[in-house]
Amino acid sequence: MFSAIQTIEVAIRAQVINHFTPTFGAFWFMDSTLAKNQDFFNSNLEHIREQVQRSREDFIVEHFAKYTSPDLPPVWKTLQVMSFGTLSKLYNNFSDTTAKHKVAHEFGLNHYRFLSSWMECLSVLRNYCAHHAKIWNRRIPLKPLLPKTMPYKWIVNHNYRITSVYPHFCCITYWLNSIYPNNTFVQDFKKLLQKYPNVNPSIIGFPKNWQEEELFS
Repeated sequence: MFSAIQTIEVAIRAQVINHFTPTFGAFWFMDSTLAKNQDFFNSNLEHIREQVQRSREDFIVEHFAKYTSPDLPPVWKTLQVMSFGTLSKLYNNFSDTTAKHKVAHEFGLNHYRFLSSWMECLSVLRNYCAHHAKIWNRRIPLKPLLPKTMPYKWIVNHNYRITSVYPHFCCITYWLNSIYPNNTFVQDFKKLLQKYPNVNPSIIGFPKNWQEEELFS
């Protein structure tokens, strides 16, 4: 799951840069006029500065050796060292919905609010994985918005435990399929279940006959 999240992270950073920067410039994340909420903007910018200052990446060190103004590197550098949680908040607080829709459409989502929700949930799940916390049978308080229908392969049965990892599993699968259709995420999970037949997927909220869903075929 952590490997899949890393792939999604890279894709999101790339698409946000690609769709926001041509219209709003290399330092749009520092422009308060592009934020919906000024308090959130100030908080996000403070976190961004802290994360950039902590970075020891060569491209960050080299940047500050050459430039002193503005006080942060352009977005294609800054977003590389920004935490996924900060990126999620930055996207959520961005005021231009057209640009946000364009990013969402890259991942087969009809509305930016689905991407906002998925990013927020993924940042929490990512932290669980990064700190080796329990995922199996964990009650996850943050619930992703799941539409009933999608442009690509999706689930039909929406009778599942909403606080389980299953809806997050669905989001990751759909997301990953839009980025890398030949991924082996679901196949790898099924192999784990075969390797450990005593494990019951229903314990983590997987509904009966989940493998029959087109999303997991």
